[in-house]
Amino acid sequence: MTKRTSRLRRGPLAFTLATGLAAAGNAFAGPTFTGPGDSSLTLGLWSSAAYTSAEQADGSHDSDLRLDSFRIITVARFTKQIGLMTNFARLSGESMRLLDLVGQFTLTDSVNLWVGRHVVPGDRQQMAGPYFANVWEYPMVSRNPNAYTGRDDGATLWGSVFDRRLQYMVGAFQGKNRGEDMSNASHQLLYATRFAWSFRDRESEYFNSNHYYGEKEILTLGAAWRTQKDGVGTALNRGDYTAWSLDALMQTRLSDGAVVTLEGAWYDYDTDGVADISPADPGCSRVTNCGGAVQGDAWLVTAGYLFPTKIGIGRFEPNIRYQEFRPDTGARNDQWDVGVNYVISGHNARLSAFYSEMGSDGASSRNRFILGLQLMY
Repeated sequence: MTKRTSRLRRGPLAFTLATGLAAAGNAFAGPTFTGPGDSSLTLGLWSSAAYTSAEQADGSHDSDLRLDSFRIITVARFTKQIGLMTNFARLSGESMRLLDLVGQFTLTDSVNLWVGRHVVPGDRQQMAGPYFANVWEYPMVSRNPNAYTGRDDGATLWGSVFDRRLQYMVGAFQGKNRGEDMSNASHQLLYATRFAWSFRDRESEYFNSNHYYGEKEILTLGAAWRTQKDGVGTALNRGDYTAWSLDALMQTRLSDGAVVTLEGAWYDYDTDGVADISPADPGCSRVTNCGGAVQGDAWLVTAGYLFPTKIGIGRFEPNIRYQEFRPDTGARNDQWDVGVNYVISGHNARLSAFYSEMGSDGASSRNRFILGLQLMY
C-alpha cells in the first residue's frame, strides 16, 4: 500500500476513501489532491465489460459484447468531520447518470451519518456490490427494493463498537411505490438495518467485500432487516413489505499462500400476502422505485480457491455458486455458476469466465457463458 493511500485511510472519513474505493484487498489507487487545511479531493475510475453467449427459448444462442458499467467517483473532504461523495455511472444501454450524492459526517469515532442518495443497508451482496464480488454476476436471490441500483434517498446512522467488531447501520429512506395512486401514496418510509460481527479481522467500514485476497482473515456473520408500511401492491390492494437476511463469510489464507473462501446467505421476503405491482405497469413510469417485490425465501452458497502461484501476471481462482429462490406462489428458480477468476491485482484488475445454468420448475433449463474484464483506478 502506498503512503498516500495509508494516509487517507487513517482519516476520520476513512470509509469514504476506502469503501467503494478500497473495500477489498488491494487499496484504491486513485489520485488525491490536497487542499488547504484538512481538505482533499480523491478521484476514482471504474469500468467493467463482458462478452455473453446466452441460450434462447428456441435453443439458439445470442451473443453480445457490451460495456457493463463505467463510473466516475469523487470524494471531497472539506474538514476532518465533513465529506461529500459523488458517483456518476453509465450502465449498459443507458446514458450517464448520478448514482450517489451523499454528505458524510463523522460525529464521533464510532458514529457516522450519511445523508443523501446512497446504498441502502442490506445483505453482504448489497454492501459489496458487483465490483467487489467473488463471482462476476450479482446474485438473483439478493432482491432489495431500490431506486438506483441499490441506492435510495435517505439517511443512515452507522459505525462500529465493541473494539470495532460489531458494525451497526440504521437508516430511513423514501422507499417503494411512493406516489399518487400507488400503494405508498401516504409516503411511508422504508427502514433498513444491518448488524455484523467480525470474529477475526474487522470489517468496520460502510461497504464491505466478498473477497480480500488473503490480506484479511475473515469470519463475519451479518443480519439485515427492511420494512415499509404500504410498500407493495396498488392503491386498491396494498400490503406491508418486510425482508430478513442472514449472511456469513469465511476467508482464510493457507500456509502455502492459497486463499479459501466460503460464503452463504439466507433470505425471507414478505409482501403481506399481496401481489406487488409490475415494474412494467404504466403507473411505475412515474416512480423511480416501483413494483417487483415477490413473497418467498431464498438462499445461496459460494466456494472459491485462489491458487498461491502466479501464472503469467496473475493467479487463477476457480469458484462455484448455487442460488435458489422459492416464491410462495409460482415456480422455483435456481442457478448454478461455475467459473474461474484470473486475479491480476485484486479487484482492481481481474478477468472472469463462468458458465451458468438457470432452471425453473416446469421449464427447460437455459445456459449462459460470460467472459468479463474489470478495471478500477
